Amino acid sequence: MGQGMILPGTSVYKVSAERSGREYVINVFVPDIAPPPSGYPVIYLLDANAVLGTMVEAMRVQSVRSDKTGVVPAVIVGIGYEAKQPFPPERYYDFMMQVPEADLPRRPDGASWPAYGGAEAFMHFIEDQLKPEVEEKYSIDRSRQSIVGHSLGGLFVLQMLLGNPGTFRHYIAGSPSIHWNSTWIEQQRASWVSRAENCGTEMQVLIAAGEQEGSHPSGVVGRSRELAHWLGQTGLEGFSAEFTCFEDEGHISVLPILMSRAIRFASRGYG
Repeated sequence: MGQGMILPGTSVYKVSAERSGREYVINVFVPDIAPPPSGYPVIYLLDANAVLGTMVEAMRVQSVRSDKTGVVPAVIVGIGYEAKQPFPPERYYDFMMQVPEADLPRRPDGASWPAYGGAEAFMHFIEDQLKPEVEEKYSIDRSRQSIVGHSLGGLFVLQMLLGNPGTFRHYIAGSPSIHWNSTWIEQQRASWVSRAENCGTEMQVLIAAGEQEGSHPSGVVGRSRELAHWLGQTGLEGFSAEFTCFEDEGHISVLPILMSRAIRFASRGYG
């Protein structure tokens, strides 16, 4: 990710997580305009190996005419890995909580999944280390922070929302792998409303999937729609949740349109 890839307005550096020692490649895009008095909005993007370029180009093109597109210029912080493949195995460890192996879906070839279970440490890395570093280097509006993830990254976004409400203002979860951690998600519902009320932060949630995913045995479309509906019915002040199904898109083809929708969703209430 950090080798040989140059995008306009971006800088790249490597960072080692203080708690876990895991290495990440961080790409930061900064708009080509001065920050507003409150600082730039910021979007934390998971799976930067796969979608950083897509989101950066969407931001560069659409934020030129915010009045027409609804997209305001924002800093993008892409969290990726040294590996060259778009979806390296390290993501399983960072995005997944520790769950019984028997609860995981079976791989088509019957092999074991890569190491997983480091989601809590990854949450601490983002909150306690990465955010402060970004806020020290750039002018950031801490009240306008968003996180975007797809598939297992979408699951991680939901885990952040349900486990640590208020850490972001906008949560965008595309094709979230809810079936990987459905028991924990159900458990969180019982106490989530009271915990979300106490965080005192406005939150907006977008859960999305591709229409072609409707036939997948994971039930991603149905699970995503149901969770978004439940969240939307909680009645919390300053909170909203919605579900979008992108017509004629599959699990991977949905990525470009998801990134485009994400930057517009992250601009809500700003500008």
